[in-house]
Amino acid sequence: MLVTVGLVLVCGLQAVDEKDWYQHATFYQIYPRSFQDSDGDGIGDLKGITSRMEYLAGLGIDATWLSPPFVSPLADFGYDVADFYNIQPEYGTLADMEELIAEAHRHGIKLMLDFIPNHSSDEHEWFVQSASGNAKYRDYYIWRPGRTNAVTGALEPPNNWISVFGGPAWTYDARRGEYYLHQFTKKQADLNYRNPEVVREMTDMLTFWLEKGVDGFRLDAINHMFEDPELRDEPPGWGPAGSYDELDHIYTKDNPDTYGVVYNWRQLCEDFGRRANKTIIIMTEAYASIENTMLYYEDATGMRQGAHMPFNFQLIYDFKNDQNAIGLKQSIDFWLNHMPARHTPSWVAGSHDHSRVATRVGLAHVDQVLTLVHTLPGTSITYYGEEIGMLDFKDAQTYDNRDPNRTPMQWDNTISAGFSTNRTTWLRLHPDYPTRNVMMQESAEKSTLKHFRKLTALRRHPSFVHGEFVHRTVGRDVYAFSRELHGEDTFVTVLNMAASSRTVDLGDFVNLPHQMKVEIAQPESSYEAGEEVDIHKVTLLQHDSVVLRAVVSGSGGIKLSLFVLLVAAVKHIL
Repeated sequence: MLVTVGLVLVCGLQAVDEKDWYQHATFYQIYPRSFQDSDGDGIGDLKGITSRMEYLAGLGIDATWLSPPFVSPLADFGYDVADFYNIQPEYGTLADMEELIAEAHRHGIKLMLDFIPNHSSDEHEWFVQSASGNAKYRDYYIWRPGRTNAVTGALEPPNNWISVFGGPAWTYDARRGEYYLHQFTKKQADLNYRNPEVVREMTDMLTFWLEKGVDGFRLDAINHMFEDPELRDEPPGWGPAGSYDELDHIYTKDNPDTYGVVYNWRQLCEDFGRRANKTIIIMTEAYASIENTMLYYEDATGMRQGAHMPFNFQLIYDFKNDQNAIGLKQSIDFWLNHMPARHTPSWVAGSHDHSRVATRVGLAHVDQVLTLVHTLPGTSITYYGEEIGMLDFKDAQTYDNRDPNRTPMQWDNTISAGFSTNRTTWLRLHPDYPTRNVMMQESAEKSTLKHFRKLTALRRHPSFVHGEFVHRTVGRDVYAFSRELHGEDTFVTVLNMAASSRTVDLGDFVNLPHQMKVEIAQPESSYEAGEEVDIHKVTLLQHDSVVLRAVVSGSGGIKLSLFVLLVAAVKHIL
């Protein structure tokens, strides 16, 4: 009985769930056009990305995903694909992509592609053939005759649906004499997923890239895949006239049939991964209700699995310059409390569609946001340039209102920030590049870049990979959480959300020693790494963050404690 009880106690404390690579990975989004130009034309390309793999490995990046590199007329800069099987010539060739995948893998980095399933370019051969009446491609897209206005006699779109980018979601094509649906620009024709041939074609495309060695896909705008087959008018929404929210999109978004396609593609990745002896993942992007978003993880029964990680945009929505600790905790709880059991949260602070962190919430918050996303449980996703605190540049807007947050990467203070040898780049560089760049931050004693690198290294500690997560507010302004794993050091992340200093007592966290050591302090903190801190009197400057560490005595100490506990239990029984 003594041995049995001892084994139960030891196993109960030491057993740890195995985690797959993606469940604690550091992801990094690359916008190919803006990362690195290798040939001097002022446009980023695949060879440029390949040349920077050593930098990414040094950052502690586990996986990177590329915004679309496929052949495109660039009406939406790659999100209007004319050939899913080939590379946009400005970015390189298929051989360049193969070399990029191989180089990423040589550096221990997974590589994922941004896949746009909802639509293709109107210059895609499928659409050209469909518009021309080719029987094979006739139903590859959503075509409908127009309606005749009873008063004017003019031909009008089939219903009142509107585009995400404004205006009717229908465009008339004289070649066919019908309207085609486009939920985005008129250059992005919606594919018809009620046609099994379309599903087969897009599944074959995924298989093609899996065979090239990619490690997964991000499914863009996934909740627009299916529409109401009856094409009913949508009811009024809550937005102003002419805006997308003028209508309530109950017939063009979040159709339940979408989930079935995602679950099938997850199965495709599972089957291929088993043969290739690796885990291939799917991430989904959907601006949807939390209930609909959670169904991308798995179906209501929990039997069918979908995305490994739906994108979580809560921090983009909720982390504001005037955010307090209570609101921040609510934002994090909002995702975690809805997430199905035993799944992985993702934490996204920026992307190609959103204003950069430094602009959205202020430079003073950048290091704090990096501390947060890299020490929360699950996956962190960083947009290129956030590791040096790049800002939006409003004057760079040339093609799209999102241009300001897509400007070229700032590598150094030479011509075009080291992004290109060409003084003219596809978008203008932010004028602060001579003082905000990778080279300068590498040489500085403290910098956002070095802070980022310390955080990604710490994320690999077992307490962050496997540890229990407990979070709380300490008053209105300070947010704190612990990461604890039996037999390993305990860490506590503390963020001061206030615009002035705060002193707090962390004594409500159980099992903490009175003294902890500073593991990581952001560059402008008053603390230094290695400094001892009284947990009952932790003082943080405005918008400050620290990670504290409590060192355990080691596994021997745990076994001794178990022995003492066991002896006490036996004495009590006897």
